[in-house]
Amino acid sequence: QVQLVESGGGLVQAGGSLRLSCAASGRTFSSDVMGWFRQAPGKEREFVAGISWNGGSTSYTDSVKGRFTISRDNAKNTVYLQMNRLKPEDTAVYYCAADRHWTVVISTVERSYDYWGQGTQVTVSS
Repeated sequence: QVQLVESGGGLVQAGGSLRLSCAASGRTFSSDVMGWFRQAPGKEREFVAGISWNGGSTSYTDSVKGRFTISRDNAKNTVYLQMNRLKPEDTAVYYCAADRHWTVVISTVERSYDYWGQGTQVTVSS
């Protein structure tokens, strides 16, 4: 059974940091583009960050550039999202996703991703 399990969410004050983890199991994800998306209450899910299969290429949405860093450890089948200088507008459920199509392109589109985690809540208080 293929699973992506996120962890590391929680409640933090504005300006604080959190590190999200996404542990993959059931297949090897080392060839996949991996992405993080988020969905705030009343809003559509949006792309946050993505990373190529070997970590050599990353992509971020403008609102998190310079604050968030995506990384991966293929030996552990795990992807991370380090979030610094958090803002109240970062409050959302964060989802990990995998694009299994042997691509070098980091898609920002939901439908490009085949596997999804259940999400982890991040709440940033002002």
